[in-house]
Amino acid sequence: MSVTIQDVAAAAGVSKATVSKVLSDSYSISQGTKDRVRAVIQELGYSPNRRAQSFATRQTRNILFLAEMQHGVGFDNPHLFEILSGAENALSQKGYGLIIRQSSAESLVQDFSTLLCSEFVDGAILHASVVSKEVAKLLVQVKLPYIVVGMPDFSNQLCWIDTNNCVAGQIAVTHLWNCGYDRIAFIGGPQEDTISAHRLSGVLATLNENVPAGYVQCGEPTSAGGRAAVHKLLALPEPPNAIICANQYIAFGCVKALQDAGVKIPEKAAVITFDDFPFSKVLEPQLTVVNLDMYDMGEQAAKIVLRRIRKPQLVVQSQSTLPLLIERQSTMKK
Repeated sequence: MSVTIQDVAAAAGVSKATVSKVLSDSYSISQGTKDRVRAVIQELGYSPNRRAQSFATRQTRNILFLAEMQHGVGFDNPHLFEILSGAENALSQKGYGLIIRQSSAESLVQDFSTLLCSEFVDGAILHASVVSKEVAKLLVQVKLPYIVVGMPDFSNQLCWIDTNNCVAGQIAVTHLWNCGYDRIAFIGGPQEDTISAHRLSGVLATLNENVPAGYVQCGEPTSAGGRAAVHKLLALPEPPNAIICANQYIAFGCVKALQDAGVKIPEKAAVITFDDFPFSKVLEPQLTVVNLDMYDMGEQAAKIVLRRIRKPQLVVQSQSTLPLLIERQSTMKK
């Protein structure tokens, strides 16, 4: 039978809380008591777990990460693993563990009191995929420190962190200008695609709304949607010499349609998109992208939760992860 923290406490003549404080090297315990407890730990061969180390403070030293993680999520949301990796790295440096749970907005409403319980974890990171209006109503009442990764697409009072897609659109336009392109078009998704809409708002703001008729094409956020949009752009009296694509699926169709039409990239038309996945390195030429650092976003989310554990009154509603970097120049003029 394995040795428990109770066995150590009894052998050392101290309480379990004192043993926990010794394990955490608390300043409130005298050196003599620390030496005695450590000698007993070594004699009994006790191997403490994180729960034992946190007994005195009533902390679990665990942070919960909730997200939709159905089969194929690596293709649907490649950012998720980068966010997870960044969060785990930041937490491990502070002695915290990360518990990952698959969920959905519907199931989270049902399991809310069980999952987001202070006896289970010290805080939570929730991906926006599991946050609905019903979940939001519960979150604003919970005492557990949390952060939502991704801005919910409805009015809310939640604590959330997101990349600034409007700024990303501004960076794309500025980079095209610096490379000598002056007729800039945009291909995006439907109106309900909030990421595409925010990137378009940044593009339009930088262009001062001075966009020729037909230069903004919005449709299906797919390769087929990109192809269809390029056909319309090339049919204009003065086609654009640069195209900003709201995502890489659109960019894939855009590049293929330009190549099929005999338009040389980047000599006759530049293409720029966002995020360094999934087609940016496999297309020829390789895509130029405004890369959003999702690993950094995961780290920042974890650090915010840890700060909220120390300062429960802290509220975060918007934070952009920077820098936004231009990766590669393959679809730009040198």
